[in-house]
Amino acid sequence: MPIRANDATVRGRPNTPGIPNTMRIESMCENDDLEYFARRKQGLTRRSFGLTALGAGLSVALPGIAAGVETKGREVEIKTPDGTADAYFVHPAKGKHPAVLIWPDIFGLRPAFKEMATRLAESGYAVLVVNPFYRTKRAPTAAEHADFNDPATREALLALRASLSPQTAKTDAQAFVAFLDQQSAVDTRRKIGTTGYCMGGPLVVQTAAAVPERIGAGATFHGGGLATDKPDSPHLLIPGIKAQFLIAIAENDDAKEPEAKNTLREAFAKAKLPAEIEVYAGTKHGWCPTDAAVYDHDQAEKAWARQLALFKRALA
Repeated sequence: MPIRANDATVRGRPNTPGIPNTMRIESMCENDDLEYFARRKQGLTRRSFGLTALGAGLSVALPGIAAGVETKGREVEIKTPDGTADAYFVHPAKGKHPAVLIWPDIFGLRPAFKEMATRLAESGYAVLVVNPFYRTKRAPTAAEHADFNDPATREALLALRASLSPQTAKTDAQAFVAFLDQQSAVDTRRKIGTTGYCMGGPLVVQTAAAVPERIGAGATFHGGGLATDKPDSPHLLIPGIKAQFLIAIAENDDAKEPEAKNTLREAFAKAKLPAEIEVYAGTKHGWCPTDAAVYDHDQAEKAWARQLALFKRALA
């Protein structure tokens, strides 16, 4: 069952199945679970991804997908105080919709994340997935089959991650939200959602704190370093945010840091913010991106369904 921050407000489990301080992903993303970073064992095209989601073994019904609306996507460039960020923006072909900002994992903006953004747009959202490393390098920031076990690759990726800080997270969040609010496909009367994977987890909390009046929902998937003992730990920002949260934790991450979920639960409870916090049984760090070697289809679909439920509830 999920860990609830406040039983009066938090929904339970559905019946249907080198970065300084806060930017650190801890050992869960550096010294362990390297099989996640071995990249995908086999390619997943957009078509095969869709067929997999609909095929045998699907254990959850995905709310809000219906027939999947027609979408339009394009590469975009966004001016920030530190330069020009490259990103991908995709949205339903017609109408105005609530926006979602996606922060990818350490391998950055790539086809798998564009596919996930498109899938989310098919459910009625205007989605921006960004290259968080734009200050250093345009996407792709890692080779398609990059192996984190390779010393040179590992060093390069950690150097990219070290280029980020709580301050860059704040300025980027403000710039990306401002970009979304300027798009004709975005309904600015509705709150914005933000999601993050692995190192993107802290960025989600920092985004919610940077633009609290606009961010109504945050979701992290196998996010690392959400609750640390440092003075700038992301969980310390929770009192200043106004968003509802979903925190999906890998089972082996929880085994390494079992108290992190309790720290998060207490912080959300004190802030009186709804937060669904759950350890996903049998999962390994990195189980959600479709190109990960440890991709867990059934649990990733469950997390996707919870994300849609959160957005439906919080971005109305």
